[in-house]
Amino acid sequence: MNPNRIQLTGKDILEKDFKTAMRGYNQEEVDEFLDVIIQDYEALQQEIESLKQENERLKKHTDQTRTRSSNSNHQVNYDILKRLSNLEKAVFGNKYANAES
Repeated sequence: MNPNRIQLTGKDILEKDFKTAMRGYNQEEVDEFLDVIIQDYEALQQEIESLKQENERLKKHTDQTRTRSSNSNHQVNYDILKRLSNLEKAVFGNKYANAES
């Protein structure tokens, strides 16, 4: 949700004053309904903030995992190359291994 799109705060809703008309709505009923809207609105704002924090935590965790994974991949690649070299020596003998060098 884009913060620039949010037009009202819970306080704005609470302080909204409606003009009365001869055959208007029951003011007490409207106030009770607005109180429920305010509670829901504030709960949504808290949920959004909580999700933003969780999102940041997960991004950091992902970055850390990528870093660790990258480091372990280098070690795995080195091990594979070493094993291939040993296999070449075993299959083709030292002549082939020395000719490559």
